[in-house]
Amino acid sequence: MNESKDRFVIASDVNERDGIGVEIYRNNELIVEIFRDDTEKTRTITIYKKDISLELMEECILTFKTEIPWKFIKYDETD
Repeated sequence: MNESKDRFVIASDVNERDGIGVEIYRNNELIVEIFRDDTEKTRTITIYKKDISLELMEECILTFKTEIPWKFIKYDETD
């Protein structure tokens, strides 16, 4: 992230959904979440701020691809 007040947090979720993602904050405000849902086999972006520049969205996606493994967890293989 370019600005010094940008940060990201890696967060997992096992309640309503099961997976891992990144939350991107600007000035301590959550602006974007990108999540890999291992149950649904999906990757989704949730935007919490109305206007986000293309450059920032590209940085968010790059952060997700760098920090979160791309492959879904296959639960039947880990039992």
